Amino acid sequence: KPSGTTSVCETRSVPLSRAFPKIWGEKMKRNDEQTEKIRRTVREGYAKVAQRSTGCGCGCGSPNQLAKTVGYTDDDLGALPDGANMGLSCGNPTALASLKPGEIVLDLGSGAGFDVFITASKVGPEGRVIGVDMTPDMLDLARKNGADFRKRTGMDNIEFRLGEIEHLPVADNSVDVVISNCVINLSPDKQQVWNEVARVLKPGGRVAVSDLALHQPLPQAVLDSVEALVSCVAGAALIDETDRMVRQAGLVDINLESKTEYIDQMDEWSDPLYREIISHLPKGKTLGDYVTSLYVNARKPAGCCCG
Repeated sequence: KPSGTTSVCETRSVPLSRAFPKIWGEKMKRNDEQTEKIRRTVREGYAKVAQRSTGCGCGCGSPNQLAKTVGYTDDDLGALPDGANMGLSCGNPTALASLKPGEIVLDLGSGAGFDVFITASKVGPEGRVIGVDMTPDMLDLARKNGADFRKRTGMDNIEFRLGEIEHLPVADNSVDVVISNCVINLSPDKQQVWNEVARVLKPGGRVAVSDLALHQPLPQAVLDSVEALVSCVAGAALIDETDRMVRQAGLVDINLESKTEYIDQMDEWSDPLYREIISHLPKGKTLGDYVTSLYVNARKPAGCCCG
């Protein structure tokens, strides 16, 4: 494996916690407080999105127009329960994943069920799709939409679980594919998310993620904006950092592809949230100078059987 990476088959340790327990404990307490503050901000922001049953979060404007911009088809959208497409996508991981009938798929940050329902149709009645979301309001909406999906399709191959993507309520080595759509960038501990992805994947299992990432660091004024955090912009990592975290989790065959369609679409949005973010950028700069939609493909080594 590349120098400096940790395989998912190796035991991780945190030697600093043993060498300097008092200092480490104080550091972790500060980190935990900041982490919980970020989670609370995101949870409250997306609860409001769920309550009004449409974006903006990671997405704005017409939900169907945005979905088509990032690659969803009329067939994908036509089969959805009403209210499942909230305009929160920044890519199409369901196409990126090359899904096969019978596969077990996990969707990180499943929201109202948009990608879960599309994926369920692709894996068919012999497959299964699990959606995980940390916002109870979103989970309630997803389960309501799920009842409509079962009625429409006659399939019972979906479920929604309450949980954080840093601590997935999913067994080790249990899923064939992990997908996620504009969610990992919201996490205050992205390395832990990728570690969890590696844990739950079966040996040889694969990842297909669309996420927001950075070409260069954002100005501090944008980083300090609550609007930017809830819109997924302030939490985005640099592209190189994303590559490092995926490798550190022990995943292999990594491919990162920058896509401009989602960012280009932002220029047409009149939503106050994005107008506020853009107002903090240096003169002459656009959001596309900093932010991109990043497609991430990777795989868990076939010979690895431990989380």
